[in-house]
Amino acid sequence: MACYLSNDIDQIIYTHVEDQHPDSIRFLHDCEKILGREIQKIQSDRYTDVNDVIDKTKYINGAYGAACTKWLKKQVRKDWEKENPGFHTYIWGYDINEKHRADAVIETLSDYDHEFPLIEQGLTKAECHGIADKLGLKRPVMYDLGYPNNNCIGCVKGGMGYWNKIRIDFPEVFEHRAKQEREIGHSCIKGIYLDELEPDRGNMDMEVFEDCTIACQLLTWGKGNQLN
Repeated sequence: MACYLSNDIDQIIYTHVEDQHPDSIRFLHDCEKILGREIQKIQSDRYTDVNDVIDKTKYINGAYGAACTKWLKKQVRKDWEKENPGFHTYIWGYDINEKHRADAVIETLSDYDHEFPLIEQGLTKAECHGIADKLGLKRPVMYDLGYPNNNCIGCVKGGMGYWNKIRIDFPEVFEHRAKQEREIGHSCIKGIYLDELEPDRGNMDMEVFEDCTIACQLLTWGKGNQLN
């Protein structure tokens, strides 16, 4: 949606992580059709996936963040910047409820300019889902499974409710991560290992529903009524 609402984009880049649900690639190609643009896929050449990062660094997450985020996302972006020197303006998809994240980006990446189309338009995540639906763009399947984000399957930043849902939907991922925790001696969830987590702990009542408000309708019509 951030790309859809932006008028002057030189390049659209997708940082791929193998632990994403396979449907994410389908979504990427559908986005290319809606945007009429090719999306460049970049990926780490040091680590194959989250498991590879955890096994080699012997680190899951902690006060300095998650090792997988550092090596599979942040470092990949930094490598791209080195290969493409010059001044860049980044366009971010943070919604109106994520202003704190936008502020953090501005402070951390002060060498670049940044644009936040969703915040500028006052859009929530639910409204973005509504716009996508109006455009005929099927959202990633992880949302339809009830997850609040299209993160990697088995995100190490997830809480108790999240991991108990992963235990049901992707039991092999749950079991492997639980084994990794014991091997490394550190848990994803502070104070409890996954193999100790009781099945009824946590809350995953965070499903995102499409919400096409008047803002959604005006924005889609204002872009040339590109509805299917």
